[in-house]
Amino acid sequence: MFDLITRHGLALIFANVLLEQLGVPLPAIPTLIVAGALAVDGTLSAPAVFGVAFAASMIGDCAWYVAGRQYGRRVMTTLCRISLSPDSCVRQTENHFERWGGITLVLGKFIPGLATIAPPLAGAMRIRWRSFLLLNGAGTALWAAAPIVLGMLFHAQIERLVERLQGLGAVALEVLGALLAVYVAFKWWERRRFYRTLRVARMTAEELRHLMDSGKQPVIIDVRSRAERELDARSIPGALALEVEELERLIDSLPADRDVIFYCTCPNEASAARAAKRLIDRGYTRVRPLRGGLEAWIAAGYAIELRTPAPRGS
Repeated sequence: MFDLITRHGLALIFANVLLEQLGVPLPAIPTLIVAGALAVDGTLSAPAVFGVAFAASMIGDCAWYVAGRQYGRRVMTTLCRISLSPDSCVRQTENHFERWGGITLVLGKFIPGLATIAPPLAGAMRIRWRSFLLLNGAGTALWAAAPIVLGMLFHAQIERLVERLQGLGAVALEVLGALLAVYVAFKWWERRRFYRTLRVARMTAEELRHLMDSGKQPVIIDVRSRAERELDARSIPGALALEVEELERLIDSLPADRDVIFYCTCPNEASAARAAKRLIDRGYTRVRPLRGGLEAWIAAGYAIELRTPAPRGS
């Protein structure tokens, strides 16, 4: 890595940071730490490294922000479909925005999984450009400066470590490649296991419409997060708004003699299936997630209602 950064310098740092911010699993922190170490002996300029990293990160984040403003929730859904941590990637970010507001853009740089999701979500939530640039810029500045300073403080130890790795030659690269492959394989296995636990029979939009028309009065529960519901106020008529995290306190009050249908807007109906699984584990039998969620209901041309956002703190 020392040789690569020494030969290609700022161009490599720019490319590495930009690709990471765009979602490619190429961590830039190790590169910035090494660059910080190289800045001590004058091989690189610390201010130049910081400037390049800051610019690359902001370019990537602004691209995601614009995509979020333009395409809304679809951008986050796409990110979750390719994520190694499905469902939770967007929901956790929404929960952080709920608790921290725009400060999420500052702190999100240091929370795994949040850095890529936060900018498009900020765009979808229509956070103003000026606020986005200010908050995201502050977070980016801290994120870029921290590893550079770390590399400068521990430059001697880092240089010795890199020299040992260089002494191993191809073996070091093979070990690093194997570790990366093991990490990706583990996350892929976690993803597969997650979806296996959610193998619950789905109900189609047509079946739900027929159930409602038959007078059987199913209990329909919207398990989207509050942030999601604020982004899209549309809902299935008569649906109750209840986040998955709130389900436990109401689980025993749900009627066992009526169909309970959960829906969301997440990939593979993950949140809805997770909620249904909780009820099934408690002995409920007439519980199903809605296949395709709210989007499938709307695509089928069925009626919707616009929900008035609940006041904050309610």
